[in-house]
Amino acid sequence: MEKQLIYIVEDEQNIRELNSYALEKEGYDIKAFENAEAMLTECAITLPKLILLDIMLPSMDGLEATRILRQRYPNVFLRIILLSAKGSEVNKVQGLEAGADDYIVKPYSVLEMVARVKANLRKYAVDIDSDVLVLGDLTMNLAAREVKLDKEVIKLTGKEFDILKVLLQNAGTVIEREKLFKEVWNEEYFGETRTLDIHINTLRKKLGEYGENIIMIRGVGYSLKQSDKT
Repeated sequence: MEKQLIYIVEDEQNIRELNSYALEKEGYDIKAFENAEAMLTECAITLPKLILLDIMLPSMDGLEATRILRQRYPNVFLRIILLSAKGSEVNKVQGLEAGADDYIVKPYSVLEMVARVKANLRKYAVDIDSDVLVLGDLTMNLAAREVKLDKEVIKLTGKEFDILKVLLQNAGTVIEREKLFKEVWNEEYFGETRTLDIHINTLRKKLGEYGENIIMIRGVGYSLKQSDKT
């Protein structure tokens, strides 16, 4: 299975190197940055699965960087953990309101940091090499061709199942209509057909509230974002 990519943004070299070493030992692919601007530039090339982001940074701070990330990539799987010496409730609320998923107060142990990283990635982990795909409350058993939502079986047609499978295997990224159509129907896509849209709409309805996570990117295709449900 491909290593999950994590970005670390920390201006203190010793902390940056320590966090990088600890997470690399756990099998993650790590890129570290001294400032938020460099990280944002790299995100335009390759998005990670998680960003460990210090708040107190030179020039652009972590809160502003978080807001920019959420504005630029609203429908993409991206977990953000803020690090700060400010541990008051107000500071934590500000971080979460900016778009962070978690908040770790300095000083912290490396073990705690690693555990929090794993917990944030585990909730929405999709192992494309596995026979079982999991994204939030949704579980897909490929061998049994069975889908469960909150442990309740959802009855899907063959095409609906195949569409959801492609979306799950590419969670957090935009799948072009042409690629989605080709993988499900095994034939070339013709722009005038409404077949794909009709199947997507019925799939959304069957998934209920969770179906809102299937996002249409106008003129491009579809994306399955992370569920907001915990």
